Amino acid sequence: MRFEGQNFSELKAPTDAQIRRRVLALQSAGRHSYASLTREDGSYIQVAGGRSTCMVERFDPASGKRERAFHDKPHPFFTDGTQLVFAAGTLTLKSDEWFAADAVVEMFLCFKDARQYPTAVSWRPAPGF
Repeated sequence: MRFEGQNFSELKAPTDAQIRRRVLALQSAGRHSYASLTREDGSYIQVAGGRSTCMVERFDPASGKRERAFHDKPHPFFTDGTQLVFAAGTLTLKSDEWFAADAVVEMFLCFKDARQYPTAVSWRPAPGF
């Protein structure tokens, strides 16, 4: 397992506390605006943004599918088409694709431990895939 992020040193076997600390430190407009957790098989989960403006995607190399997380509570202020601007670029999101960092921590820990994601999290094909 490899945990990487913008301006973070890579961790080969991250602990839950390290993942939590780094994901909660992310900020869309800061030095740390994205991170990923990758398994040996090449599958990964990644986050862009920070705090209350996070987007999460996952990738499965066996199927070649990249999917974006969404939930059943669309954001009241970020309508479909609102852009997430972060250090690696700009992403256009749907109103149900915005997550708070604490929810992202839980998704990363589920991925790390090969557990089911929270029931409120669903996945759809990522744009362009």
